[in-house]
Amino acid sequence: MGPTLIHRLTNPPALFDALVAYRYALLLGCLLVLTLAGVSYTLRQPAAPVDLAEGNHLMTSGFYASWQRGDLVMLMRHVERCDHSTNPCLAQPDGITRKGNDVATALGTSIRALDLSSTDLYNSPLRRTEQTAQAVFHRTTAAQDWLINCRKTMLDDVLRHKLDHRNLMLVTHSECIAQLEKSLNVASPDSLDYGASLVVAVNPRDQSVRVLGIVDARSWGKVLAGRP
Repeated sequence: MGPTLIHRLTNPPALFDALVAYRYALLLGCLLVLTLAGVSYTLRQPAAPVDLAEGNHLMTSGFYASWQRGDLVMLMRHVERCDHSTNPCLAQPDGITRKGNDVATALGTSIRALDLSSTDLYNSPLRRTEQTAQAVFHRTTAAQDWLINCRKTMLDDVLRHKLDHRNLMLVTHSECIAQLEKSLNVASPDSLDYGASLVVAVNPRDQSVRVLGIVDARSWGKVLAGRP
């Protein structure tokens, strides 16, 4: 037994100090491991889409260049549904409210300021999406079941209907938009607000999809007011 160890064993204060130092070092090690694990977990989490109405996000996202090339897909949630609101219905109880129709009409005024000549439109077969599409675009399409039955196939269906050099606008439901975000490993809010849109760009060369961001229904006028 060496003199140093004998000294520590026969010197209680020194032994106590050594134990305290050991526990302190162990605690620091555990904290370091937990911190690194937390950082690693955070880095692995999908990023949430930016709000294109904030700051200069619309311009820096490449929105206009993608629109002019016909590379954009916009997935719009229907406006306020009548059966989930105390507001008066526009018409049928499975459709939208009058308030929702007003929002969609104002939204349409902004959206139609874009050149829609190279744009394809689809809506789900449910009345609330048909009425939303009619208010926004002044037209609807034949029933598109894939815009309501979208579980696990949304990304494939979007790419199948996206034609090269033509933008694609889809009036659909929050769960379908969330399904696309999941397929693209994008963190989504609990649910997009009524009339909000997710905007993505599709590269025609390899069919890769890039998320540009989201836009609230009432923000389109502000967003497009400064368009080039």
